[in-house]
Amino acid sequence: MNSPRLLLCTDLDRTLIPNGEQEESPDARTCFSRLAANQQVTLVYVTGRHKELVEEAIDSYSLPAPDMVISDVGTIIYDIQMNNWNPWKSWEQEISPQWSGFSHADLYRLFQNLSSLMPQEPEKQNTYKLSYNLPLDANVNDLMHEMEELLGRNGIHASLIYSIDEAANVGLLDVLPRNATKLHAIQFVREQMGVSLPETVFSGDSGNDMAVLVSEIQGILVANATREVRDQAKSEAAQNGHTGALYIAKGGYLGMNGNYSAGILEGIVHYCPYARQWIEP
Repeated sequence: MNSPRLLLCTDLDRTLIPNGEQEESPDARTCFSRLAANQQVTLVYVTGRHKELVEEAIDSYSLPAPDMVISDVGTIIYDIQMNNWNPWKSWEQEISPQWSGFSHADLYRLFQNLSSLMPQEPEKQNTYKLSYNLPLDANVNDLMHEMEELLGRNGIHASLIYSIDEAANVGLLDVLPRNATKLHAIQFVREQMGVSLPETVFSGDSGNDMAVLVSEIQGILVANATREVRDQAKSEAAQNGHTGALYIAKGGYLGMNGNYSAGILEGIVHYCPYARQWIEP
């Protein structure tokens, strides 16, 4: 019989990284690192950050080195070998047709008359990711409807992903190829690696994690997520018939509070009890 394994996919900011308002349990990241060190665990960081910011986070927060990184909100997948970050060409081939031959510059011009959109810094853009800031009082629904009309008129298949950066007090809007999402990227990795659904877990905290959290993939919503995100996740998971694939951390495991990595660990032992032996001293 094959040994159990775990494809552990996690968001970074305010999920694994304790950079929200709530407190982190003191031993949580140590336990998480112990889990990640097990040879049966494949650790994948799934984040809106680009490569340099992921490396900065790993260094600043003493995070375990990942085996793979799904970065830039799902538009790039890196396989990491001996500290070499190797982009998956197969993933680029998977998502590129959605742009219908349009370049990043073409899309920028398409939206240039929408005054609420403020382009983010160049390092936060890439070939398949167009990223904007917008004021929190912007009418997001009307804006996204107008953008979708422009995209549809030009035969471009795109997803618009909105979230809020609480620390910066600003809205974030990413324009991506329709299938260049965190959800599709995780499914792509899982299928390429031949990992089953019961061996796959994802953890997140915010709106840009929602598609994965309410899917068939076993999802963990850490305890420091906002009430609005919790309510939305429960509602959409029920609508999708995936209530059993959503775990909302509440604290208590190993005496920890369920925030950040403590919540990830709590959810993992809920789905995969065999992982206790990889976590607990």
